[in-house]
Amino acid sequence: MRFVCVADLHGYLPVVPECDVLLVAGDICPTGDERPETQRRWLQSTFADWLAAVPAGVVVGVAGNHDWVGESDPSVLRDLDWHYLQDDSAEIAGLTFFGSPWTSRFQKWAFMLSEAELAERWDRIPSGTDVLCVHSPPLGYGDWISGHAIGSPSLLAAIDARAPKLCVFGHVHSGYGRWQRNGSTLVNAAHCDMEYRPAHAPVAVDLD
Repeated sequence: MRFVCVADLHGYLPVVPECDVLLVAGDICPTGDERPETQRRWLQSTFADWLAAVPAGVVVGVAGNHDWVGESDPSVLRDLDWHYLQDDSAEIAGLTFFGSPWTSRFQKWAFMLSEAELAERWDRIPSGTDVLCVHSPPLGYGDWISGHAIGSPSLLAAIDARAPKLCVFGHVHSGYGRWQRNGSTLVNAAHCDMEYRPAHAPVAVDLD
């Protein structure tokens, strides 16, 4: 099964190669005017058109810290033609998916929690989960910014405990990359660079 992973789009909608599942790991909406009503209009028009055109069997996504409308009115995202996950799981294409938008608290953005609160969110990940789609990186993987690792240690512990086949995330634009950990494929699929410009291609992952 072919997965294509993207994150940190910030309004830039890349060409997606044909795949069975497209995973969108948050920070979807354009920067600049981030008012919920502006994001709602963009999601229901430009983003909805993109979703309809991507050559993917199914699309699974979460919000990120720039997606304010997801925090104030998640129904906007749930009503789009995809599987939107916000601290919940779904059985899709014979696999168990879990999605969550939260990241460590930094300044005043959407979907931010303390590490103790994040640990409570990750506790909701069911055992036997095959695919994690989250906005936060786990500690030590694609999470370095300004000389500091900002990933969640409790997310890393949750990954080790559940051993998903795939975990896709973003948030740290400079952390784009792919790693293996104890049988799990970890992908920071950030599309934009530190200047919020498109820089990285979607990441394809083939899983048995």
